[in-house]
Amino acid sequence: MTAAPLADAPTAPEADGVLVPVEVHFDDLDALGLLHNARYPLPVERAWGAHWAGLGHTYAGDWHAAGDACNAVKEFRITYELPVTRTGKYVVHLWLERLGRTGLTYGFRLCSADGTATHARGHRVLVRLDPDTMRPAPWTEEFRDAARPLLRA
Repeated sequence: MTAAPLADAPTAPEADGVLVPVEVHFDDLDALGLLHNARYPLPVERAWGAHWAGLGHTYAGDWHAAGDACNAVKEFRITYELPVTRTGKYVVHLWLERLGRTGLTYGFRLCSADGTATHARGHRVLVRLDPDTMRPAPWTEEFRDAARPLLRA
């Protein structure tokens, strides 16, 4: 799966968040021709990374230089609603449910390319880490400012 440029993303059908294009490939499917249950987190992760990379928050091999990209997953929950039965273009709808001092919770939906059919939904909790201690550290104001537009009303 690869993320398409954010400029190509359709308008979100819901008021909150963004839709980020992703692609499902043949090797993501199981023997029944369905997106394998263990593969659903991959387009979500890739969409999250593509969104933040577009805003200048990336990891390029140096945790100290990564800043707010130095974070870890604390929790991941997913509910499967409609099987993905073919390869091709889809979108991941992302929004923030909570933005705390050192952590955040974002919601997601893996959707049809137009964003109207939901294949899976869930949330993920991230904790920003200090690269020296690997303990929770506060998000920077720059990150917080970039994240606020994703907050669900």
